[in-house]
Amino acid sequence: MNSDHRPFRLIVTGGGTGGHTYPALTAVRTLQARLASRGDQLDVLWVGEADSLESRVAAAEGIGFESVAVGKIRRSKNPVKMVSPANIKDMSRVPLGVLQARKAINRFAPDVVLATGGYVAVPVGVAATRLCRVPLVVHEQTVRLGLANRTLATAATRVAVSSPSTLPLLTEGVRATAVVTGNPVRPEVFTGQPRKAVEALGLHGFDTRLPTVYVTGGAQGSQQVNTLVRDVLPWLVEHANVIHQCGRDNVEGLRRETGHLSAEGAARYHLTGYVGAELPDVLALADVVISRSGAGTIAELTALGKPAVFIPLATSAGNEQAHNARHLADNGAAVALIDDVSAQHLQKAVAPLLTDPEQRSAMAERAREHGRPDAAERLVDVVLAAAGR
Repeated sequence: MNSDHRPFRLIVTGGGTGGHTYPALTAVRTLQARLASRGDQLDVLWVGEADSLESRVAAAEGIGFESVAVGKIRRSKNPVKMVSPANIKDMSRVPLGVLQARKAINRFAPDVVLATGGYVAVPVGVAATRLCRVPLVVHEQTVRLGLANRTLATAATRVAVSSPSTLPLLTEGVRATAVVTGNPVRPEVFTGQPRKAVEALGLHGFDTRLPTVYVTGGAQGSQQVNTLVRDVLPWLVEHANVIHQCGRDNVEGLRRETGHLSAEGAARYHLTGYVGAELPDVLALADVVISRSGAGTIAELTALGKPAVFIPLATSAGNEQAHNARHLADNGAAVALIDDVSAQHLQKAVAPLLTDPEQRSAMAERAREHGRPDAAERLVDVVLAAAGR
């Protein structure tokens, strides 16, 4: 460590979901590596909600953690319903959270605060900018700023966004502080080897002459995605090998419902509840992906240049998954099932990608054009600049 100055001190806040938590973790790891390459050290404190995903991730990574009170808002298209007793009660917790965050910031004395969204980012970001005068970097993973980040953006030192298409949606004042970094992608995603997926999952019945489709609805699985794929499966296994990650609770039911496949078709269909450490290898093997369109998924698939058919989660906050998917579909970088979400439409969408290698290759190239594999490094640049380092 250089003797000229103390370790770089970072407070990171954000969480509630993996979409907010894991980009923050990737940024922390990348910043740590950057500083180490200079002979410097990083002190980091994660401020989040008690008993949350971010608290568990911080503990697993050996990152110091402090909790603050969080106020959540239950959304409704009806403004009257927004003023519900539950919302009023929860929002009354925000001032307490701000005071707790101020205490943590004053004690830790960070060079900068990085907020990646989620309700918990609000009290921390407000305390940093309004009470403690600490530089704040806000990072947005989706095309449209989430509610927490919209609240913080006007006072932030820098607003890092994941897509150039976000810039026109910002107010003029926020746009002046905005920089396009992309959404940080875990470095291990780029290390996949197809052969390792075959060995790890025992995919020896796969036909190497056919493309491979990876189906996923997220760690817990998705009833909608599972049902759509189940309904086209006899056709699908005629044209492709299929790895179907369905969620642990759905394995037995799907195994019964897909038991009618021919022996040849069944050999080309691998059903699994969860794909863990072998995910990079599965992605490397996959020629086409059928999945939800969360920001993290899109960041990984575009960075890898994977053709995808997206089935957005209709209940995602602010309908963000549909916005994410539509943006790529409008640019020929993916297919999006938004209005007609049926098995027939899924088959129609995926068929050209399986039967026409040139079309598959063209979509892969357009997806890659939207990918930012160096997003974590870009975000670290912004964090260091905001801190004057």
